[in-house]
Amino acid sequence: MKKWYEQLFENYSNTYDKEFFTQGTIGECDFLEKELNFDKSKTILDVGCGTGRHSIELAKRGYNVTGIDLSENQLQKAREKAQNAGLKIDFIQADAREFSLGRKFDFAIMLCEGGFSLMETDEMNFAILSNSRKHLKDGGKYIFTCLSALFPLYHSVKDFHDKNLLDGTTFESNFNIMTFRDYSDLEFTDDDGNKHRVDCNERYYAPSEITWLLKTLDFRNIDIMGCDIGIYERGRPLTTDNYEMLVAAEL
Repeated sequence: MKKWYEQLFENYSNTYDKEFFTQGTIGECDFLEKELNFDKSKTILDVGCGTGRHSIELAKRGYNVTGIDLSENQLQKAREKAQNAGLKIDFIQADAREFSLGRKFDFAIMLCEGGFSLMETDEMNFAILSNSRKHLKDGGKYIFTCLSALFPLYHSVKDFHDKNLLDGTTFESNFNIMTFRDYSDLEFTDDDGNKHRVDCNERYYAPSEITWLLKTLDFRNIDIMGCDIGIYERGRPLTTDNYEMLVAAEL
C-alpha cells in the first residue's frame, strides 16, 4: 500500500506549484546564493526537489544542480519546466532515505521538508539526514527547513493550514505533544480534478533535537533560525510563531 506522501504526489505537480508555500522561491534562492558565496563552481544537491523550483532558479543563476525526488510525477514537471527554460538539470527519481549517486556535492538543500518530517518513523527521518551527509564533500554545507515543534505548542496547526488551503482542500489536525507528531486527515483535488483523502503523519522537531541529530552526523557550526516563505536570513531568531525552522550546518 502506498504511503500518504506517495498518494498525495502521484498526480499533483500542477496543483503543487499553486500552493502558498511554493511562492517564495526567489527570496529563498537569494539566501542560498549568499550561503554559496556566489561561487558558481559549487555543486548543489536538491533533496526532495519536487517540481524543481529551487533547482531551476539556481540553474538560471549559473549553478550546477542535481535534484532527487521520490515522485516521478513531480520530476516530470520539473524536467518540463527546465526544458522550457533551456536548462540542463539532472533530475533523478530516488528515495532520500537510501539513494546513492556515486558522487559528492559541495552544497545540499532540502527545503519545504523535502521528505524530511514526512516519514512514518524518526529512524526514517534520520536516514534522510544521514544519507544527505554521505553525499556532501568535506567542508560541505547543508541547508534545510523542517517543521518546528514550538509552533503547535502555542498555535493551532489546523488554523494555520485553513488560512492557506487551496480550493477543494480540507485539513483536520490532531497534534500529539508526547511524540511531536501531527496526525491529520487531508482531502485534496488532484490535477485531473479527482478528490482524494489521505491520513498524514508529520513529525515536528524541537531545535535541540535537530542540533543533536546533526552533531551525531559530525556536522558543526549548526545555526537554527526562524523563517517565513521567501524570507530566509542569518540572525533571524526562531520564535513560537515560526511554522518552520531554517537550519544551516557544515562538515
